[in-house]
Amino acid sequence: MSGHSKWSTIKHAKGIADAKRGQLFTKFIKEISIAAKMGGGDPNANPRLRTAILKARAASMPKDNIERAIKKGTGETGAANYEELVYEGYAAGGVAVLVEVLTDNKNRAAANVRNIFNKTNGNLGTTGSVSRMFERKGVIEYDSEKVSEDELMEVALEAGADDIVNEDGVITVTTDPGSFDGVLEALQNKGYESLSAGVNMVPMAYTSVDKDTAAKVQKLLDRLEEDEDVQNVYSTVEYPEDFDPEA
Repeated sequence: MSGHSKWSTIKHAKGIADAKRGQLFTKFIKEISIAAKMGGGDPNANPRLRTAILKARAASMPKDNIERAIKKGTGETGAANYEELVYEGYAAGGVAVLVEVLTDNKNRAAANVRNIFNKTNGNLGTTGSVSRMFERKGVIEYDSEKVSEDELMEVALEAGADDIVNEDGVITVTTDPGSFDGVLEALQNKGYESLSAGVNMVPMAYTSVDKDTAAKVQKLLDRLEEDEDVQNVYSTVEYPEDFDPEA
């Protein structure tokens, strides 16, 4: 898990910049809208919507934004019409990359994702080429300086978490996807403020790369995350100790 954790530590240590937060909120709005469109606007009767709202709350997204996104999804303020797509490929060094897209223009999204891979030392693969290298897990991260590890562990395990790891200043709680909602809600009810939360595709093994290759991989991942249609980006990269992705 070290590659994931080290990257998370670096990514969250400086906090989320305003531009990144705005980008994140845009992704949450799309996710909430499509969940509401598919299963209705009541989170108690719509598990996917409930999860999307919990994730948005975990990132301190304002309640008004959440409510507007639900109304957009149910057609009260103009219907959302998004398609879900998954692209698979490889970055430099043979690093596997999984890209989840939510778009209102499939052709644009496909062209953009292909273009990003081609221009950043990567290549797109066929469906199923890398997805088998990942497993879906609930992942909730906390700043170890702001929460008590012992107290958090007690609450998380009692709520059904699988594992809690404290590494490089970040406490990572992992859950089965079906237990994610209950664990996150239990921790939120205790007042714990998370750095991030989501049901993610977690690598079953990581790909170690040198510093030069790491810079190429990071360029591809950054370009993908900045694209308006891309919802989530997952990779198997494990960065070298002395690499700073934000340098």
